[in-house]
Amino acid sequence: MTHVVRIGDWTFGREVDFLLIAGLCAIESEADAMHAAASLKKFAEEAGVPLVFKASYDKANRTSCSSFRGPGLEEGLRILSKVRREIGVKVLSDVHAVDEVAAAAEVLDIIQTPAYLCRQTDLLTAVGRTGKAVNVKKGQFLAPWDMEHVLHKVRSTGNENIMITERGSSFGYNQLVADMRSLRIMRSLGFPVIFDASHSVQLPGGRGDVSGGQREFILPLARAAAAVGVDGIYLEVHDRPETARCDGPNSLPLDHVPALLKQVLRIQQMVRTWEEGIP
Repeated sequence: MTHVVRIGDWTFGREVDFLLIAGLCAIESEADAMHAAASLKKFAEEAGVPLVFKASYDKANRTSCSSFRGPGLEEGLRILSKVRREIGVKVLSDVHAVDEVAAAAEVLDIIQTPAYLCRQTDLLTAVGRTGKAVNVKKGQFLAPWDMEHVLHKVRSTGNENIMITERGSSFGYNQLVADMRSLRIMRSLGFPVIFDASHSVQLPGGRGDVSGGQREFILPLARAAAAVGVDGIYLEVHDRPETARCDGPNSLPLDHVPALLKQVLRIQQMVRTWEEGIP
């Protein structure tokens, strides 16, 4: 990683060298968001890793019209602002349209562009012009080297505070595969790379009118990504994944986060030692 990314008062790539981005697929209620953020903050502090809390105010790319989308822009940003202020964590959410960007930038520490929209030039440049940190999800349909063009669109605004998140690639119908080579290839582009262990086990549209998932593979894939070398892990979590209103099958139970962090960070520290040439 050659570019440092400023996330508020953090400098990712200097004093912050590994990041946990974790939270809910979509905001289901203010109480759930506050509880998840407080729990994740505790787990992250115990593990000694910085946390960015993520939750969508509107999931505009759901499988069907009847799928739960979240509380919407105004109410969702109000809840995220409260989480940020009262829990004391940085927050991330995804924007789906240019006209959402200004309002989102007032609240969010990191603005995310969804995988399906990672080639939308107007959206990428609008996000870039905010000057905020930008997390670009790599599209399931893109080769990792194609992300160079995506980065260029954001960088054309003068914003260098960019990170890339790998979330799996399309592999036949209703299937994704996590290509670990992608992580190294995208890191060679000079920006931090995050591995989304939750969406990489998603089965898009795998249950007909909703997506399925294989959460039993979240931990092994997160360990594999740490062994290959990444700058952070991205997780969707839920207290009760079986009853989650979206992405439950690919959400990690909230109380499993400490064990995952312990294993991932141990591997990451070993890999860093080897890459620095220390026997």
